Formats: sequence, C-alpha cells, structure tokens
Amino acid sequence: MDQTFSNAIIIVTGAASGIGNTVARHFAERGALVAGVDLSDKVKSAMAELPGTGHLAFAHDLTDPEAATGIVDAIVRAVGAPTILVNSAGVALNQPALEVTAGRWRATLDVNLSASFYMAQAAARVMVPSGYGRIINIASQAAIVALPDHAAYAASKAGILGLTRVLALEWARSGVTVNAISPTIVETPMAVMAWSGEKGERARADIPVGRFAKPEEVASLVAYLASADAGMVTGENVVLDGGYSIA
Repeated sequence: MDQTFSNAIIIVTGAASGIGNTVARHFAERGALVAGVDLSDKVKSAMAELPGTGHLAFAHDLTDPEAATGIVDAIVRAVGAPTILVNSAGVALNQPALEVTAGRWRATLDVNLSASFYMAQAAARVMVPSGYGRIINIASQAAIVALPDHAAYAASKAGILGLTRVLALEWARSGVTVNAISPTIVETPMAVMAWSGEKGERARADIPVGRFAKPEEVASLVAYLASADAGMVTGENVVLDGGYSIA
C-alpha cells in the first residue's frame, strides 16, 4: 500500500489542533503539502511547525459559504490544485434536547455539516475536471449510535453520512472518492479533559477494546482512504470505535 504523498496537495480543516492537526502532521511527514484551515489564528503556527516547507495556513470561518471557494482558489494560485480534502473541523454540543436553543442547534449544524459541504463542493470543482480526488469527512459514532444529550451533534454527524453517500455517487465517474470515518472518543487534549475521572472510566468500559481511539489511528485510516490504493472505496462510513457499535 502506497503511503507516500510526495505529489499531494491536501486541505485539512480543523488543522490547528486535535484530530485535524494530527492528520496534517501525518501527511506532512509523508511528503504532502498541507493547506491547514481553522477558525483560530493558531493554525498559522501549527502549519509552520509541520515537517517540510511550503505549507499554507488559512484562518477563516467556514460557515461563510464564500470562504471555501476563496480558500481553494488561493491554494490553486499558490501551489496548484488540491488532490485531497479532509473535513475535520467540528464542534461538540452535549446538552439535553429540551435545553438546546435554536441558535446552538444552527451553530452546530453550520460548523459540522454545512461547512463540510461548502469545502467539498469547492474542492470538487477542481477535482472533478482533473479526474482525481479524495475527500474524507470526519463523522462520529454518534451518527450511528444514540447517545443522550447529543441531539444537535448526532444530527450534524448523521447528515455527514448522508452527504458522503450522495457526493460519492455523483462524483464516482470523475475519479473522486468520498468517504466518512466515524470514530469513538479520540484522545485529543480537549477530550482527555472532558472525559476525565469516573465519566471517562465508564466510557472506556463500554468500548470492547477497553480504550479510546488515538488521533494517530484516525490519521492512518485517513491516509489509506486518501491513497490511490483506495480507488474502489467510496460512499463508505468506516467505523473506528473499538467495537462499541456492535457490542
């Protein structure tokens, strides 16, 4: 399996931290040029710290429909057409359904679902004419398993799965694959804080392998789906949850 990406230009959203940052580093270590996108200005220093040179950073609000087009156009002008997109930017809302406000509901879907569509659409406008592309959307086990206090988050991630299947079907003949990954809790710094103590112990106990996922495990799976070897894999949701959804 080819795990080098020396000729790849990859866009990673949510690249300033967490899963997105780990994905960005994974690809940079394998020769890719990374264009990192994040709402936070920290994405600039995060991209500067990656191995290799020439990486790009964009601090933008991806819920703005025009931002995605502007980012992709800027990448094309600077370094060429992107061949891989990883939609990793997201927000979590853990709140009982009766307490979710309309504003929080819209904000969650805007970041997790709408922004992913805008980026996929903008990237595909370059990928489809070229006859090649890889799009990977980070979903969640919450998209397939009911979790209390996750109404908005689960709806947004389930939407990612539907979006993934439709885009995969529409763009399959153009050499563009579109897949999703649904991880369980991933050991990012934010998750470690959120799932500390007894709460975390109970969550780990519910996972058959007895632990949370590592960011590097997500990145490795992204790399496979982004590779030329995965050309026959499209429209899939790859569940990375240590057996939680089948227990």
